[in-house]
Amino acid sequence: MSHALGQLLDLERYPLHDRTSPARRAAVEQARTELRAEGCAVIPGLVRPEGLAELRTEILDRKDRTHFSTQVINPYFHFHHNDEFPERHPMNTFLERSSGFIPGDAWDDGCAMDVVFRADDLTDFIAECLEIPELHCYADPLAGLTSNILDPGQQFTWHFDTNEFAVTVLVDEADEGGLFEYVPAIRNDGDEGFDDIQAVLEGGREGVRTLDLRAGDLQIFRGRYSLHRVSRVPEGSAPRHAAIFAYTAEPGVIGRVERTMQLFGRVLPEHIEAEERRVRSDALID
Repeated sequence: MSHALGQLLDLERYPLHDRTSPARRAAVEQARTELRAEGCAVIPGLVRPEGLAELRTEILDRKDRTHFSTQVINPYFHFHHNDEFPERHPMNTFLERSSGFIPGDAWDDGCAMDVVFRADDLTDFIAECLEIPELHCYADPLAGLTSNILDPGQQFTWHFDTNEFAVTVLVDEADEGGLFEYVPAIRNDGDEGFDDIQAVLEGGREGVRTLDLRAGDLQIFRGRYSLHRVSRVPEGSAPRHAAIFAYTAEPGVIGRVERTMQLFGRVLPEHIEAEERRVRSDALID
């Protein structure tokens, strides 16, 4: 079944197709202001209730394809002790990550998730919010279009993203817990910010922001530089489901083999080929 974008997104409140619209310009400016200040912007209610129902159904229909995993990791997705650093250090502080991902190859062409992900009007809007010339759908066949699943008892602990930015839509809220929390720009290309990171890993709340996300909100987030997590969904709660739309500034980008294995439990030939020709864009620890 193919879907029209207007059936899924609120194009009256956010006329993404009309670059001359004052409402669209206002939404872009607001997002730019939030991204400059906090590295995070929320477009509230972008997905219509009817669209949410479609996304929810598609996630539930594919939930049996979720790759669930539980690991004890540091913020860089490493799980081995590093003797080059002291014991009390982010490299050697390991916390539980327990969650699941529905992989990119689970989604059919033309399904609601795919239509939203690949919509040029949405991609152009997000690029303007990020103040970059253009965006491309992440070419990774597993991590480009995904859904993150947090069932009761699970959490996605403090970490950094390998991509500079991420775009998500909250589809199902947990009854409690499952809160998105982040510390904006806790590190940069010249400073890993280890002391500040360690304080947060030990329970400190200095600089921590908590988003009051609602189902249907779209979030644009610079997760390469901002430490972030989704807090634990308690037992007895409804699960938390989010759609993840991954984009890149350059075309043809494929994810790292190690991170792909951690999140999806497998890699494809495309990942092996990309790893052999990879060039790093920064010197930050992954």
